[in-house]
Amino acid sequence: MSRYVTRGLQTVVDLTVLSAAYWLAFLFRFEFAIPPVWLQSALLNWGYVVAVQYLMLAAFGVIRMSWRYISLREMLRIGFATATASVALVGLRVTFDAANLEFDLFILPLSVLAMTNVLAFVGLTGVRATRRLQGEANDRRRRAAEGHHRKRVLLVGAGQAGVLVAREITSRPDLGLDPVGFVDDDRQKLGTRIGGLPVLGATSQLIEIAERKRVKRVLITIASARGADIRRIALQCKDAGLDTKIIPGLYEIVGDTINLSRIRDVAIEDLLGREPVKLDDVLVDDSIRGHRVLVSGAGGSIGSELCRQVARLGPAKLVLVERFENALFEIHRELAGLYPDLAIDPQIADVTDETRMEAVFRVTKPEVVFHAAAHKHVPMMEHNPGEALKNNIGGTRAMAKLSDRHGVAQFVLVSTDKAVNPSSIMGATKRVAELVCQACAQHSKTRFVTVRFGNVLGSNGSVIPIFKEQIAAGGPVTITHPDMQRYFMTIPEAAQLVMQAGAMGQGGEVFILDMGRPVRIVDLAKDLITLSGLRPNEDIEIKFTGIRPGEKLFEELSTGSESADKTKHPKIFIGHVAAATAGEVDAGVDALLAMANSADLATIRAAIGQLVPELISPGEAATPEREVKPTKRTGSNTALPAPSVP
Repeated sequence: MSRYVTRGLQTVVDLTVLSAAYWLAFLFRFEFAIPPVWLQSALLNWGYVVAVQYLMLAAFGVIRMSWRYISLREMLRIGFATATASVALVGLRVTFDAANLEFDLFILPLSVLAMTNVLAFVGLTGVRATRRLQGEANDRRRRAAEGHHRKRVLLVGAGQAGVLVAREITSRPDLGLDPVGFVDDDRQKLGTRIGGLPVLGATSQLIEIAERKRVKRVLITIASARGADIRRIALQCKDAGLDTKIIPGLYEIVGDTINLSRIRDVAIEDLLGREPVKLDDVLVDDSIRGHRVLVSGAGGSIGSELCRQVARLGPAKLVLVERFENALFEIHRELAGLYPDLAIDPQIADVTDETRMEAVFRVTKPEVVFHAAAHKHVPMMEHNPGEALKNNIGGTRAMAKLSDRHGVAQFVLVSTDKAVNPSSIMGATKRVAELVCQACAQHSKTRFVTVRFGNVLGSNGSVIPIFKEQIAAGGPVTITHPDMQRYFMTIPEAAQLVMQAGAMGQGGEVFILDMGRPVRIVDLAKDLITLSGLRPNEDIEIKFTGIRPGEKLFEELSTGSESADKTKHPKIFIGHVAAATAGEVDAGVDALLAMANSADLATIRAAIGQLVPELISPGEAATPEREVKPTKRTGSNTALPAPSVP
């Protein structure tokens, strides 16, 4: 049936419903015996009343709505349209009564007008609801006919995300899924129907419900669930042999839409999740939108996610600086496809090449710089300490001085928890990079800030991809020490924290994220093996290999009340971090860079210790019991006061 024929039939039905409502109102008003005088008035006013009502339906967009997918929102619009029509009709009636005009047109009983409104609303919504029910019945019959091809699925979480998923599954027969209902721990929802599906019980009854409903797949639809809850549900389902999937996380859901093609297996990142850090969107948006933004290390894990987060906020220009051509090609291609109207400028450049970076700054004129370029792997930097000096220290100083010289408004350094009482060359060089930014902040109009966080799940070279490779190869999964612990966060969370810090910073601060409790690496490995459908130390061996050079058992974040100040953001702190004078930092960095190509590890460690007296010797273990003494400087090398954040 063509669109025009369908629209014509719908118009005929609407006019018929409005006419029926009008005449039923008269019949009800006069108890099915309309006096001749009122019958004449009814006939005279019939056309004009229906015309006013239909015009209001058109004005409110009701006639353009799809009947097949009518929802509460559309029903409310129909109600507003019919009510507005009644107000207009009553207004005409009152106006003519007040003027004492003898004009039969517009002279209708007010009770008839009121009943016409109610009956028109019931009729218009009724025919549309009937069409929707008919369509859903056809879908159910089709699903029943294709039942052996469709997987019965149980949805965990009857919140907004769950309703969106259920609605999408219902309208997408090509997915091959047949939702049977929800499980949810909200007692008020138990026994109700949400989005057309029943809430069958609590998550503690999940296995029993799955057996009763012959379900083989469970879909976790709690967009912001705590990691402990997902862990409990996922492992419970694994033990029962249920296929478990999860919807995209909170950062991947935009507006009221969910891309079901991105539903995936439950991953270790989901199990380690915590309450997401909520950002000051207005503050971050103001610092990015309409500004020229440069991201160094744009092809890396954090750098590429920073580019994605910045791009969605609508900067005037996004400059991607990356020395690895393939990584730059990939992130540029991705962003160009997602944001075709955004000015994206890919620059192959090494941050240690100050001449090249000078040209980049001169041409692109950035207003905001996110410096994510760095060497980050602890063992590699123990083997190549000179490269850590050149990239982590020399590259940071070059970028900082160029930002100051070219009038950049804000400069954000991406640092690490390994810079706290560092034991490795990587951590120590990042601590020197922090000192560089603090020194620049003492005399520059550019707002230099540092953001420090722990390990990032899923980043290049992190434990998760390594463990997955080892499990796929049949094991063993190698862990350096049974007591090894780390703080973790997700890549989107890390990127958004960096942006928040840039927006909050006044200059000179070291921002620290409250990352909750650290995670034992051995527990993480066991969970990942279990999620793979295997048994730790039975199907896959866990092997301890010993602590590597420069590693700690426990990382420190210094978010305690004795070592950090609160900001207006409940999860972000300002660390009490000792700083040096600009002259001392420059002299120290010059000395370090001079030995980058010639000195051995011991000499470099000794030289870094002149700038970073809290540097821990290689043999000293970092444990919770170890007394961490505050850094003390003498003479001109005093700590900068931690600025307050408004």
